[in-house]
Amino acid sequence: MLEILQNIEFAPFLLSFKLAGLTTLILFIISLPLAWFLSQTSSKFKPALEAITALPIVLPPSVLGFYILYALSQNSPVGAFFDEYFGVKLVFNFTGLVVASCFYSMPFMVQPLQSGFENINKNMLEASYVAGKGKIQTILKVALPNIKPAIMTAIIVTFAHTVGEFGVVLMVGGSIPDETKVASVAIYEMVEIMDYTSAHIYSAIMVIISFLVLLSVYIFNHKQNRKIGGFS
Repeated sequence: MLEILQNIEFAPFLLSFKLAGLTTLILFIISLPLAWFLSQTSSKFKPALEAITALPIVLPPSVLGFYILYALSQNSPVGAFFDEYFGVKLVFNFTGLVVASCFYSMPFMVQPLQSGFENINKNMLEASYVAGKGKIQTILKVALPNIKPAIMTAIIVTFAHTVGEFGVVLMVGGSIPDETKVASVAIYEMVEIMDYTSAHIYSAIMVIISFLVLLSVYIFNHKQNRKIGGFS
């Protein structure tokens, strides 16, 4: 067993964590204003926007991966633009994985933030506006400090979901060592060559990581609920 552990390559895990970290950071920046807008608007287009945002949850990864692959390829306007003006190819490299992951994991960032914003006491927001604070100040100084559990849930679940991606990253990035070969793809390849021992070890590591991530979310939320209960 010790010899097997010594032969385990941790590069796919490091690449998965790098991908998840960048995706989570980018999605937090993008999703914060989107979640705020969805939580505050009464537009008739709100259900359509929510449906579009949630599409990656119900779409098969192969379908989503195919359309992202097509959209980022050099045959598409977007892919051709980046290739011609920036010399960047958006498929079968790490950059393409980040773009694909942002699409795939967006609902896991937007929905907890939106729910957190919707549950804020509206009187607090109105008081902030009455005090002369603008929307940005209200979001930063009033809204965000009062939705810490939602923020933590969004960040951790998005990170964990991205670490576990398979279908989308395989279609968009393939399996290039140290470039696009993340942990989930590595496990798939081990099963293909019937290296079940290594697959068991990699899978066990993923199970442990997933459990610890979810445990941290629940522990944090329970502590926050106790604090809130103590002040009520």
